[in-house]
Amino acid sequence: MANQVLHRWTRPGWVIAAIMLLCLGALGGCASTTDVFRDSTMDFGSVKSVAVVPFANLSKDQLAGERVRDVFNTMLMASGAIYAIPTGEVARGIAAAGIANPAAPSAEDVVKLAKSVKVDAVISGVVREYGDVRSGTSSADVISVSLQMMEGQTGRVVWSASTTQGGISMTDRLFGGGGRPLNDVTEKAVNDLINKLFE
Repeated sequence: MANQVLHRWTRPGWVIAAIMLLCLGALGGCASTTDVFRDSTMDFGSVKSVAVVPFANLSKDQLAGERVRDVFNTMLMASGAIYAIPTGEVARGIAAAGIANPAAPSAEDVVKLAKSVKVDAVISGVVREYGDVRSGTSSADVISVSLQMMEGQTGRVVWSASTTQGGISMTDRLFGGGGRPLNDVTEKAVNDLINKLFE
């Protein structure tokens, strides 16, 4: 009798368990947030050039902000839709405008910077997580970033988005594994943000 009950449970039980594992694995790893703000009155087609200021860094890695900003600048330029002025030019503009905290500029700071370096908008960001996370015997890289675009003439926020990529999937927990390389995870996060900017 016990064998009959076990036999009845085994086949559908394993199918359900396998489906649940696949669903959890998809949800547990490479998660992406869908938080996006887009000002409906803004003509995004008029934005041809931007200044990407240094990103605030809340992660343990001291260079995370610079690394993510560099990848974002490169991929934004590669899109061909918007010209991101060189970081050296941004630094000179920040110094000329006398901006005390370039990672979190005020509306007045944005207007000054945009006028100084002659751009249509300014993009700032915050790196919340960057690097290795652990759970039991598993570990994987994760990145969490928020960006916002401010109009150069007024300094108002016209677009904001966030994303989280990487992390430990259910498959990593069950079978081990280290997830994807940090550079791949960073590029995926940046690509997600750029897609949200142009959607």
